[in-house]
Order: sequence, then structure tokens, then C-alpha cells
Amino acid sequence: MRDSPAVAIDPRRATLLDLYTAACDAVEGRRAVRAALAAPEQRAGGRDWSLIAVGKAAGAMALGALDALGPLVKRGLVITRAGHLDPELKRWPAIRGLVGDHPLPGPGSLAAGAALLDFARATSAGEAVLVLVSGGASSLVEVLAEGVSAEELRRVNAWGLSSGVAIGTLNAVRSRLSWLKGGRLARLLAHTKARALLISDVAGDDPAVIGSGLVAATAVGAPPPAELPPWIAELIARVGPGEPGSTLPAELIGTLDAAIAAAARAADARGLTVRVLAPPASGDVLAAASRFAHELALTTEDVLLWGGETTVRLPAEPGRGGRNQQFALAAARLISGHPRLVLLAAGTDGSDGNTDDAGAIVDGGTLVRGREAGFEADVALEAANAGPFLAAAGDLLHTGPTGTNVGDLMIGLGRGAAPAEA
Repeated sequence: MRDSPAVAIDPRRATLLDLYTAACDAVEGRRAVRAALAAPEQRAGGRDWSLIAVGKAAGAMALGALDALGPLVKRGLVITRAGHLDPELKRWPAIRGLVGDHPLPGPGSLAAGAALLDFARATSAGEAVLVLVSGGASSLVEVLAEGVSAEELRRVNAWGLSSGVAIGTLNAVRSRLSWLKGGRLARLLAHTKARALLISDVAGDDPAVIGSGLVAATAVGAPPPAELPPWIAELIARVGPGEPGSTLPAELIGTLDAAIAAAARAADARGLTVRVLAPPASGDVLAAASRFAHELALTTEDVLLWGGETTVRLPAEPGRGGRNQQFALAAARLISGHPRLVLLAAGTDGSDGNTDDAGAIVDGGTLVRGREAGFEADVALEAANAGPFLAAAGDLLHTGPTGTNVGDLMIGLGRGAAPAEA
């Protein structure tokens, strides 16, 4: 964690980081996949496996499969974000690792899509195939539907990330423009004995939404979302319904609910009382931050937990930061001057927006520290430039890749949580 000397020794911040770590560890990809494959029948008969892993947690998930199946994995393809491809995978010559583009798909995503298409087409009838999918897959891998250009794909994704639209809506559009998504990868594997293990970063944990439906088909004949701008609606109409998808047998092995439950258990083990906000965080990040800060100021519990995925409307030239840094700075405005309130907002994957910071931990002195460094919170939020303000305040949280991705986590310590307990 990047902290200024003034806040580095605060035990309350250490408590927040411990609870965040407990949440991420509970849904860490390597551990979760290894546990899902622990049954002896997975290795019965010594049958060979092919392995496909896509998403921000793909490297960790692949290592879990290799821990469980070892030399039975005869070939594999791992597609993830830059910086998330675990070096340990190099010990396995049968595993090919590729880096796609994120958060906007690009040439790396298309190259990864072509490799995935070739890999799937090379599977034989009855072959055992393990498909591992986690959040981030929508951007990291793509094969374009006929009539869709790379520039159109990038424009659609840029719209989705800047307009404040819900991730479910964006993924529904992505699936309509893809030759892999909407269950079409599953259709390519229909002749095999394929199964999928999923780490979900979407509300509702619907396999047809996770990774834009790489392993699960959307409803047949489902209309496009109603809130699309005309140019996207026209693009979808031009492409048409495309090939129908299929659905693989799938198991959820990591969810936001599980991560929050783990954080609650860790708090309870410290003797701290817990309240979990519901429903999951969604919609405008500033409104969500306002709600969380308000609830934190009023709660009689020691720990306030929340999770989900908010949205940010980006200006034409956004600055440095992501929705968690926006959330943290917006909340910091509301808890300013409250000496006992402190909160964490971070992505469970260890990254946030266009940065390699997970998010931030802010307290009642954050605004003062930022202002003393020459920054104004309102200006930073309007420019989607929370990162520099939080860096100046010593509040950025840097964890590196966590091996999972179940969405965003917000943790607050209220007035009742004594520093001696943190």
C-alpha cells in the first residue's frame, strides 16, 4: 500500500487492508480451481485434459488446474491482462500464455481470439476440456462477427466504459458483435466433454453475462438493450442474430457474496461487529459513494461492508484513476473532519481503471492532505482524475494482481471500531 508517513502507522488502515485481503484470498483463482478439481474422479482413468483460461484471474486459475491435474493437462491456452500472466506458468511447456488488451479490446485481443478459435477447433470428439473464465474476458479476447470492424468494436467498448451504462448492458452488446461470445465458444466445444469453472464479477452471477457469455448462450431472439444509442442499434441490426450459442456445464467457484462473507468472518474474528449493505453497489459512483459515507457515519456497527460495480461518466479526456478511486475521493469529501471514520474502496483484482492501483483508503484527513499538495477534490472528480489527488494524500492502495476478480469491495470502519482493536 502506498501511504504517506502521516497515515502509514494507522492501525485502522491495517485492519481495512487485512479484511480486503481476507476477502480476496477466499475467492483466489488458484485455490478455488484446485478445490473444485480435488475429487479423485477428476483423475480417474488418467484421461488427458485440454485447458482454456480467459480473464484477469486466468493465470491463477490455470495454476490451480495444474496443481490438481498436473501432467494430465496435455495442452493449454491462457489469455489474460498484461502483468497478470503468472511466471510460474513458464514451467509448463504445454501451456501457451497470451496477453490481450484491457480495458479496451485491441490487436492483442484479436490475436488472442484467433488463437482461441484455432485451439477450440483442434479439439477432438469426446475430449475432456476445462474452461476457466473470470472477469475481464470480454475485452481480452475477441473474434469479430462478420461485418464488424476492429474500430467499431473499440468504439462500442469506449462508449460502454464512458457512458455510465451497466456492465450487463455492455456485455449483451459485446455478445451480439462476437463470433466467440453469447455461447459461441461453448458451441465450438459441444462435441467435447467440456466443463467450465467461473469466477463472477457481475451482479447476479449469470454465466451468460460473465465474459459476455463465452460458455453460456443468451436467450434466443433476445432483443438488444433499449438504452443503446442509434449507431450501436444500427450496428447490431446490420450484423444480425449470428450463429446460435450453446451452454456448457458450469460451476461458480468465486463470487462477490463469498468475498464479502469472508471479510465479515475476518472482522468477527477480531471482535468487530459487521453490517453488510444491500443491494449490491451499482449506478453512478458519486451517488453510491454518498450512500456509503452516509451509512458509515450513522452505523452503530464497527464494520460496514458493501460490494458491486458502479459506473462513471467520463469526460472527453479523462485523467488517471478508476471507479474505486472516484468512489474513495467522493466519500472522502463527506467524511472530512471525522477523525474516526476510514474506508477502503478497491477492485478485487488489484487494479482500478487506467492504473495499476487497486483503489484507495481514505479518512477524515484525506481532503486536507490533498489540498495542502495543491489539489481540489471537486476538480479532480469532474475530470475523472482522482488518482493524483489520492497519491498526493498518501491514500492510494497498491496490491498487485490478486489472482481473482469478483468486482469492487468497499469496507468502512465506523466510529465504534476502537483503534486498539484494529
